[in-house]
Amino acid sequence: MSDPYTLAVDAMGGDGAPEVVVAGLELSAERHPSARFLLVGDEARLAPLLKRYKRAAAACTVRHAAEAIAGDMKPTAALRVRGSSMRVAIDAVANEEAFGVVSAGNTGALLALAKIVIKTLPGIDRPAMAGIGPSARGDVVMLDLGANVACDSRNLVEFAIMGDVFARTVLGLTAPSIGLLNVGSEELKGDDRFRVAAETLRNSHIAAQFHGFVEGHDIAAGTTDVIVTDGFTGNVALKTGEGALRLMGGMLRQVFSASIGAKIAYLLARPGLERLREWLDPRRYNGAVLLGLKGVVVKSHGGTDAIGFAHAMDVGMDMVVHRFNERIREGLSRIAVAPAEAAVPATQG
Repeated sequence: MSDPYTLAVDAMGGDGAPEVVVAGLELSAERHPSARFLLVGDEARLAPLLKRYKRAAAACTVRHAAEAIAGDMKPTAALRVRGSSMRVAIDAVANEEAFGVVSAGNTGALLALAKIVIKTLPGIDRPAMAGIGPSARGDVVMLDLGANVACDSRNLVEFAIMGDVFARTVLGLTAPSIGLLNVGSEELKGDDRFRVAAETLRNSHIAAQFHGFVEGHDIAAGTTDVIVTDGFTGNVALKTGEGALRLMGGMLRQVFSASIGAKIAYLLARPGLERLREWLDPRRYNGAVLLGLKGVVVKSHGGTDAIGFAHAMDVGMDMVVHRFNERIREGLSRIAVAPAEAAVPATQG
């Protein structure tokens, strides 16, 4: 086999596909001149775009896929569409033609296909969705963001190990601090899942990095570099944070447009507000990663633009270049994970 492509790219996933995808690849090809991409999608629609975006054309090999997974298609239905751009791109990773895949398409379909086709790494019970967000002290990694609604202590420990490697790989941290999201910071808070996971981490090779339990307000405060939780709680926290940012943006627009004086105040405050906008720009945090699989799987937001998609490509490149999966295997080999509990007691408030 010839050298694998760096990343396979689902050209037809997302609201602005395929133009946003190809425009994002133009930026990515400039940032990563040695990378090669397998671009999967409708050749008839991709050909005119690649004539406009020369760097993308030089970096890509096109593989035709006539069908695309609709945004509202159920995962079970998506599994049956073998000729879709998403499935063909994922097949390329499973067949070791590419190290990873990036898609802005249907999240549920991507999760289902990746789990079934690419499969989990040895020693990983369940993959987890991880993402990066802003905090008062810098960027913070959070997982799981919704891939697993219910988790046991073993899953939480695995998430912590994967989150540690992810923060080292993508954020460049040498010893990221890790917190378990709980209903309180005291050791007796929460249920047995969290207490067992905490005890395992305190006796592991990353014990010095384990902060202990953290609460919801610690996410935005940046108390730890990595926040570990189950997928139900993580998804609720993620959507709550996104809603809070939109609310803040809307309220600022209302305040600074309320009167002539407010508009003058906006002009004076504009440099600082522009810095804030850049800091909180969702495109900067685009690219959630499904960790624990035999290949890199990056989910771009479906409504992003070329800049946001290029950032998702950057995340995928970091994972490949820094041998993410090999480092996960090394971490798992150094920890003894407790068996899953037979039952989960009621939560202590």
